[in-house]
Amino acid sequence: MNLKLNHYIEALGSQDILENRKQILQPLIDYIQEKVNKKQPVRLNLICTHNSRRSHLSQVWAQTMAHYFQIPNVSCYSGGTEATALFPMIAKTLENTGFDILKLSDEPNPVYSIKFDKNEPAIIGFSKKMDDPFNPSSLFAAIMTCSQADEGCPFVPGAEVRIPVTFEDPKAFDNTPQQAEKYQERCDQIASEFYYVFSQITKN
Repeated sequence: MNLKLNHYIEALGSQDILENRKQILQPLIDYIQEKVNKKQPVRLNLICTHNSRRSHLSQVWAQTMAHYFQIPNVSCYSGGTEATALFPMIAKTLENTGFDILKLSDEPNPVYSIKFDKNEPAIIGFSKKMDDPFNPSSLFAAIMTCSQADEGCPFVPGAEVRIPVTFEDPKAFDNTPQQAEKYQERCDQIASEFYYVFSQITKN
């Protein structure tokens, strides 16, 4: 794993997760543990309205923590109720944290390569609807990362389970002096919570 990123993740182990957040995260832990126990693939589709900020952070950190804790057969995706673009500040925040980021296209909805380890496949980041062909069509958990998508999508086609794990939107601080700080703050929260989730998984 990239050295800077590895140091960042190691420091997460000392952070406490609030009890109310642990309760929110428990259904996700239970879903992953059941799949691991049955030696079945774990597919997580992280969903937000525009698939531009929180869903990408969640996808990247879920995939990274699965690798860090050596939980096998985990594939993480992201999607929205509509497609827009991965917001550039998300890519910049992940890069500052230690990921290797490569912008592969300059289209209005660009495609990014996001790598946590030079020898592991890149996470492909771009905005898409949750039912895009790039994402799984069945046998996955729909993880609702924003309250708007959670309220607007009571049913996600193909999902085995639908689990709300919502985060505050850093978009509120766009074009303010606090933008970088608030995006990093949200990145830190999502990283620490997915660290907690995968640290609870017992491998058979």
